[in-house]
Amino acid sequence: MSYLGLNAVFLGLAALVAAVALWRRPAARRLYAASALALVAVLVLTAVFDNIMIGVGLVAYDPALISGVFVGIAPVEDFAYPVAAALLLPAVWSLLTEHPAAPPAAPPTAPPAQGQDA
Repeated sequence: MSYLGLNAVFLGLAALVAAVALWRRPAARRLYAASALALVAVLVLTAVFDNIMIGVGLVAYDPALISGVFVGIAPVEDFAYPVAAALLLPAVWSLLTEHPAAPPAAPPTAPPAQGQDA
């Protein structure tokens, strides 16, 4: 299986979990706004550090298993992992945390006794 095929499986699962989270907890949409910001930062870091790791020979890819599209010398397939994390982490967070219900109504107060100020 190619890296692109492997990424498609994991990105598909992450998108499915994110869709379920948005369907079950619509208020979680604010998490995705914050995730988008984090994703931009992580994509930049991925571009920098993956190029360094590949450049020094720490990581190598089989040319037959990559698409041939690169960001610097890093294959574009490397960027699927931050995208999957940006989809999956807020979705799992949303699904596993308890969201507070409406605040309880204030308890009824007794009327002041006769002769007392309110």
